[in-house]
Amino acid sequence: MESLSSDNLSTPLSLGEGQGVRLIKSELRAMMNGVASATMRNSGMTADYRVNFGVELPRLTTLADEIRKGTADATEAASLAQALWKESVRECRILATMLYPTDKFDAELADIWASDIHSAELSQIAALNLFSRFHGASTVAFQWIASNNEQLQITGYYTIAHLLRQNQLTPRSEQELNDQASTAVLSDNQALRTAAQRALARLTRE
Repeated sequence: MESLSSDNLSTPLSLGEGQGVRLIKSELRAMMNGVASATMRNSGMTADYRVNFGVELPRLTTLADEIRKGTADATEAASLAQALWKESVRECRILATMLYPTDKFDAELADIWASDIHSAELSQIAALNLFSRFHGASTVAFQWIASNNEQLQITGYYTIAHLLRQNQLTPRSEQELNDQASTAVLSDNQALRTAAQRALARLTRE
C-alpha cells in the first residue's frame, strides 16, 4: 500500500472515504510511539479507544496540514473528517477535528460529536480545533455546561475558554459562565473542575 510519507500525502482526499481512511491509518501505524501509547493506556487516558498509536499532537498537526493540501473542496474534507471520527482510533478522531472545515460544521453536528466524546484530552482538542470556531458555537457551549452530562460540561467549558480568547462572549454570557463555573469548580470530578477553572481563569484575564 502506498505510504502517506511519500510525496503523495494529499492522496486520501482524492480517493474517497474508505481508501482515504485506510491510507491514513497505515501512516499512523508507521508513526506509532509505543512508549507514549503504553503510558496513555496505563494512565487510563485512552480507555475509550479501540486503538491508540501514541502519536504526538505536533506530528498529527503536520499530517493534517499535508492531507489538507490535497483538495480545495471543503465537502471532500468534511466527508473524510466524518469518516475518521467514526473510527475508534485516538489519532483518527483528533485528525477529524483538524480536518473538518469550520464553515461546514454546525450546531447539530457539534452536539452529535460532543456526545460521543469520553476523554478530557479529546474535549480539549475538539474545543480548540473545531467547537469554538463554527457559527453559533457560544449557544451550543452554554447548553453543554448547563447539561447533566459531566463530559459535555467539560467540553463546554473548554470551548468557552477559547471563545473568550476570541472575545466572542457578551457581558450577560460572561455572568452566566461565572455562575455555572463557580459551582462546577466544587465538583468531585477532577476533569470537570479543571475545565471550569480554565474557563474562569480566561474570564478573569479579559
